[in-house]
Amino acid sequence: MRRTPAEQPLWLGTLPYGLIGAAVLLRLMPHPWHFQPMDALALFGGAVLPGAWAVAVPLGAVALSDAVLGFYGAGMLPVYAAYLAIIILGRVMLRRRSPLGIAGTAAAAATLFYLITNLGEWFGPLYPHTLAGLAASYTAGVPFFPNTLMSDVAYSLAIFGVYDAARRAGRIVPQRTT
Repeated sequence: MRRTPAEQPLWLGTLPYGLIGAAVLLRLMPHPWHFQPMDALALFGGAVLPGAWAVAVPLGAVALSDAVLGFYGAGMLPVYAAYLAIIILGRVMLRRRSPLGIAGTAAAAATLFYLITNLGEWFGPLYPHTLAGLAASYTAGVPFFPNTLMSDVAYSLAIFGVYDAARRAGRIVPQRTT
């Protein structure tokens, strides 16, 4: 028998927010370049949080950690656009999930982040607004992509794994009678 949302333990309803808070703390700790949980946080928020919270909480978490780490001017717009796209990806792709589906969606999230943020860099003052400039912008991002890909897959599997295991543990399991 499944519990209705009103019957579920309180901790289960607050767990997504706790996991997002933990991801923010992990971002604030020292880590290798581009090996951080924010893409996974956006995927997770999009997949499990209700309504407008699915957008507000992940973007708010990113903004909070940016406030601590320091804001970075015009480059923020493509970063936040990438997070919004990842939230939507999580909302669409991860309603029903498996480890393989999570890993594949996380890889797609890393790719989206790479494509959107490097396009944003090309629009800025650093690169000429030519095809060669666009290629240079994407080429400059290549060294960071492997860490983004690895962290997105690892953190997504970890966050969704903890959440889904907790959800299973929070259910009432019918007892077999003989």
